[in-house]
Amino acid sequence: MNDAPAPQRKKLKPGLKLLLEMGPLVLFFLVYSKFGIFAGTGALMAATVVALAVTYSLTKHLPVMPMVTAAMVIVFGGATLLLHDATFVKMKATIVYLLFAAALLGGLVFGKALLSVAFDSVMNLTEEGWRKLTLRWGLFFVAMAAVNEFVWRTQPEDFWVKFKVFGFVPLTILFAISQTPLMLKHELKGDEAEKAPEHL
Repeated sequence: MNDAPAPQRKKLKPGLKLLLEMGPLVLFFLVYSKFGIFAGTGALMAATVVALAVTYSLTKHLPVMPMVTAAMVIVFGGATLLLHDATFVKMKATIVYLLFAAALLGGLVFGKALLSVAFDSVMNLTEEGWRKLTLRWGLFFVAMAAVNEFVWRTQPEDFWVKFKVFGFVPLTILFAISQTPLMLKHELKGDEAEKAPEHL
């Protein structure tokens, strides 16, 4: 039996990680502002693929959430361009949020707190901490799906595009920050963190 520790995954610097995650969305907004929804969708698809490729080339692995998001961008973006119907790209966020919610909340039903996988093992929490955090993020994703549906169905396209960048992103950041007390309360430190089991 080989007891050698597994090699640690390379991690992106926070600034580069943020650029790769936010870059495609910002490019979508800029191209949309100049050329419209279909050109913006094409730019979003291309930038998403490039961001994934750069992530893999630097870390040699791909996190779960960006992979799912990229797949939905390609599927719904492709449908938008092929059918020349912006409805598909507008629904993409709803589908992605509901997929994340279903995975997280469904995992809890079967006793699995899957958020540690989605967060790429960047935190060490107690089992109770992971369960509570997973539940909160699952419900948050349900709420975000509902908000996206309301906005794109009731507001002009220009408003939806701006809200996608200047609404969803700040809401997600604020929600993540609001979970800090919970994470600090249930954080494992020192020897406890080293003995913590893998969450799969």
